[in-house]
Amino acid sequence: MAGMLVSAHGIEQNLLVRGPLDGPPVLLVHGNCSSAAYWAPLLRHLPEQWRIVAPDLRGYGDTETAPVDATRGLKDFSDDLAALLDVLGLASVVVVGHSMGGGIATQLLIDHPGRVKALVLESPLSPYGFGLGGAGAVNPGFVAALAAGDRSGDAPTTPRAVLRTCYVADPESLGDDEEALLDTVLSTAVGEGNYPGDVVPAEGWPGVRAGTRGVANAMDPGYHNVADDLIKLAGKPPIAWVRGDSDVIVSDTSAFDLAYLGKIGVVPGWPGEQIAPPQPMVRQTREVLDRYAAAGGSYREFTFEGVGHSPHIERPEEFAAILREHVH
Repeated sequence: MAGMLVSAHGIEQNLLVRGPLDGPPVLLVHGNCSSAAYWAPLLRHLPEQWRIVAPDLRGYGDTETAPVDATRGLKDFSDDLAALLDVLGLASVVVVGHSMGGGIATQLLIDHPGRVKALVLESPLSPYGFGLGGAGAVNPGFVAALAAGDRSGDAPTTPRAVLRTCYVADPESLGDDEEALLDTVLSTAVGEGNYPGDVVPAEGWPGVRAGTRGVANAMDPGYHNVADDLIKLAGKPPIAWVRGDSDVIVSDTSAFDLAYLGKIGVVPGWPGEQIAPPQPMVRQTREVLDRYAAAGGSYREFTFEGVGHSPHIERPEEFAAILREHVH
């Protein structure tokens, strides 16, 4: 992969590119607290003749640390990608989005439906957003360790420990890539305008609500809710939904959902299902994709047993085989 800087949507975007200019174009959209290099384990299994474009999103990797307007949901990111495609002269692409990148890819499809030939969603956040409390729900120990560039892994909230226990189900699957993948996590710009965003106190449990700036707030259900817009699309490209059944981040019992943690007694003071129900993220995605299919689209669900949040790292050959079905 070769790196290049492109000026698009008013910011300097860094991207990794590979393959001939006239090859089938594939846009890889990474998730939160990572960067384009997080795709490296998958790239070894993709055809050399494909034109791969893997950008660092704003505030990650070597792309400019531009602020995120959370009130627009994930549109700052999807607008960046649309402008990037324009500069690169790519009329339509197969889009692969991981985690938050799945939400960004879906927003790109909604706003620019003709640009997306097929959509591959890997462990995507729910179409109804993610979590409760926005930036205030993010563990402050993790944020502090991220800001300090901590590589130790000594505490459970260090980036290395989170990479090994939350990004994958089996830490051995990281193999020789672990240091490089940790670099992608540590490339995250920390601050109120980026990750996690501004923390806003609120009355009632859990004592915080989503602010108006930054990444964690942009994913809040109050700002990111794309379910109905996805179903209303006139042109519906095929969707592949790939997930691991041992994912602890995007799950019906997510370790990152304050309401679920309250229900099981980890976070005190939970007011009950009526006021703060846990978010069934997987069931929500399936329900929306079922509606997408009923409205004339199509999708397939691929579930990898014993796999966590990053199937492309834990089962790269199988993930690549799914992707090959969509790139022509």
